[in-house]
Amino acid sequence: MIGYYVHHHGLGHLRRATCVARCLGTPITALSSLPRPPGWPGEWITLPRDDSPPAGSADVTAGGRLHWAPPHHSGLRDRMARIAGWIAATRPETFVVDVSAEVTTLSRLLGIPTVVVAQRGDRRDPAHALAYDMAEGLLAPWPATSPEPRWPARWLAKTCHTGAFSRFDTRPRPASPPAGRRVTLMLGAGGTELEPLRLREAEDGSPDWTWTALGGFATWLDDPWPILCASDVVVTHAGQSAIAECAAARRPAIVIPQRRPFDEQHATAGALHDAGLAEVLADWPEPARWPKILTAAAERDGDRWREWSPGDGAARAARYITEVAARYAPKRADSCAQQ
Repeated sequence: MIGYYVHHHGLGHLRRATCVARCLGTPITALSSLPRPPGWPGEWITLPRDDSPPAGSADVTAGGRLHWAPPHHSGLRDRMARIAGWIAATRPETFVVDVSAEVTTLSRLLGIPTVVVAQRGDRRDPAHALAYDMAEGLLAPWPATSPEPRWPARWLAKTCHTGAFSRFDTRPRPASPPAGRRVTLMLGAGGTELEPLRLREAEDGSPDWTWTALGGFATWLDDPWPILCASDVVVTHAGQSAIAECAAARRPAIVIPQRRPFDEQHATAGALHDAGLAEVLADWPEPARWPKILTAAAERDGDRWREWSPGDGAARAARYITEVAARYAPKRADSCAQQ
């Protein structure tokens, strides 16, 4: 049995977990505050929420050693008790955490080998360092050719770089998009700094282009794949899930990172820039700049995204999790060696 903790902010953690779970050949149970998604292949345990504001001004970081541990918070207490109870009753071979320093600590204190799904950015703060140090292994959903430069050698030594992966990796792509100048803006579910007025100004400033906005304050589609594949350019933030979906579609991209804790999106955008895989902008451009930016982006070779997203990242992750679960078995296959 594999346990899998799924964080509830946005949809990226959930989609990533679902991709991996479908590739595992062993029973899996998810533990999350999110509702069970369609197609989840195992048991789903719904956890109490712990993100309501704590009473008073007590230290929620336990002296800076954790990220979220407010004293006397019933949601946190009940949530951790539910996870601990499941681990005690089930005794999983390993526990995957995407993501939580506190859940990683709890799992390892209960004696369960833990795999942490890593995130870009500066994770050398005490809470992340504790979780990454305790983890039996780290899953990095980006390629080994673009490692996180600020990681210490001890983390890199136990990291499986899978490349980016998404729910669309196994879905056929059209041979080529229809003729036209189509740009798709992906806003996602994790929040955006962009205001609707700036989008309207961009549309007015690039009259030869047809804009479609998805997510955020715009239209939400459960299946954006046809629109992504028909785009000449995709404008997106630098969230891992959004980049992975754009990469799966093999469409040229303009990446504008949003402010996130630990500079996660800026780190991802920097890696894309260094690899030459996308047009990376520091800020939303002024309207008059959009035609030139869009034209330059459209000339990029979208097939180069295979360097970032090889198409089998979820399967690589599943093999690595299985390897960790069977680490002391007589015959162990080194899944990352296949890279």
